[in-house]
Amino acid sequence: MPVYEYEHMATPCKLGHKFEFEQSMNDKPLKKCPQCGSPVRKIISRINISCPKTDGELRDLGFTKLVRRDDGVYENVTAREGDSRYMTAGNPETIPDLSKTISD
Repeated sequence: MPVYEYEHMATPCKLGHKFEFEQSMNDKPLKKCPQCGSPVRKIISRINISCPKTDGELRDLGFTKLVRRDDGVYENVTAREGDSRYMTAGNPETIPDLSKTISD
């Protein structure tokens, strides 16, 4: 169940200015603090998004990462076995084989 962050609108109660409250996505936002009864509002808080950090993790998830090295030359830093390490403009043989990673 999601955890939402709320902020006291009046003077903060003894519990603090902000607090977290676990509730269903279908529940209506709180209007009053469940502890002290003072008015509150739901605030937008930061979310934690986990994303791959290394080229190997990207490759294992099926992504292809190209890094520009020169005008019209890109290095495939997530190259798989049989793929060209460098992709050059106008040379279709150097395009990564996506059939290895895309399936129905």
